[in-house]
Amino acid sequence: MNWIDISVSISPDLVVWPGDPPVRIEMVNDMDLGHEANLSRLNISAHTGTHMDAPSHFVKDGLSLDKMPLEVGVGKARVIGLEDRYSIKVDELRRHDIRKGDRILFKTKNSDTVWPEKPFMYDFVHLETEAAKYLAEKRILLCGIDYLSVSGINKNETQVHRALLEAGIWVIEGLFLKDVETGDYEMVCLPVKIKSSDGAPARVLIRKMKASE
Repeated sequence: MNWIDISVSISPDLVVWPGDPPVRIEMVNDMDLGHEANLSRLNISAHTGTHMDAPSHFVKDGLSLDKMPLEVGVGKARVIGLEDRYSIKVDELRRHDIRKGDRILFKTKNSDTVWPEKPFMYDFVHLETEAAKYLAEKRILLCGIDYLSVSGINKNETQVHRALLEAGIWVIEGLFLKDVETGDYEMVCLPVKIKSSDGAPARVLIRKMKASE
């Protein structure tokens, strides 16, 4: 089927946002120790690895992730390659004919490395506040990025997230796009359905669309 998995594996070695709990996976029952079945306990943040942000993450009384319409994460998506090595700016976005209802996945220099296995990168490429406002004005449906946040750290977290989430743009963070070509894809993105959650890990699959599609 040629599906490409662009989500990261959750493991104790996975990098996490500073201040978030580290990933802990504990065997509660272990067949090697004589139990009849294996049973694991997970201790993770709702924003671990490849995950989605709900409006309620930054918007008071915003929708929680279990209220996300399924069609948000299923359909045509576009992987856009960006050259700026510091941040995503409005001038670069204007070159890509972004339209209402688009699902946009940003591939940046973040994807030059196997970032999930590296120490946290404080200089990762992120959206400038004005770029987030530009996407809100375009009324896209979904925005994804190849690191743990669409915003910078200790810079514009609130402004970027609110610009997107208040505009009804659903957000995927932590995509792994290292070997993915730019272009049009079919996408399936389904976050874990956690009641009243501000976020949840997600499995994200894409498949290259044919020229006729």
